[in-house]
Amino acid sequence: MREIVNACPELGIQYLTIFAFSTENWQRTQAEVTGLMTLFRRYIQKEAQSLLQEGVRVRFIGDRDRLDVKLVRLMDHLEDLTKENDLVHLTIALNYGGRDEVARATKRLAHEVAAGRLDPDDVDAVTLARFLDTCVLPDPDLVIRTSGEARISNFLLWQSAYAEYEFTPILWPDFTRDCFAEIVARFSGRERRYGAIGV
Repeated sequence: MREIVNACPELGIQYLTIFAFSTENWQRTQAEVTGLMTLFRRYIQKEAQSLLQEGVRVRFIGDRDRLDVKLVRLMDHLEDLTKENDLVHLTIALNYGGRDEVARATKRLAHEVAAGRLDPDDVDAVTLARFLDTCVLPDPDLVIRTSGEARISNFLLWQSAYAEYEFTPILWPDFTRDCFAEIVARFSGRERRYGAIGV
């Protein structure tokens, strides 16, 4: 992850989102889940100062309710520590699922309607987007799926409506800066019409 984050400024990328752990990953063995959570805690503790010094702002998206309290405190601390940075905006999706995010957003929106703070007739796509975990972030232009899988695995379903996709057989641990640069170069040559007619 460090290699990809460090490559972002040179490649002209200001926003990067990494899918670290999905809502479905709880179905893995207890040993694997515990190992991953330990890895996340160690990563935050080890990398916090480097991320701060390198101008990286870190945000986490996903449902924090099921996460260990110590991990959540580390996440909160890292977000607060780096909140003034703006060279690269790194978002880490942790206990995240696109469907879960939309469901949680809809629930928050429904509470606003029930409390009389929001008129149901004013609810549209723009309104719902304000309740998503990513409400302060731009929608992705490019989604890269590693590991040879030809599916999007419940990742940023709402936000990726008009994203370009790249599927690569390379496993994430082997995904280098050069792989990243090659995909970004291909993306830069694509025509993006957002439903309109091309020129």
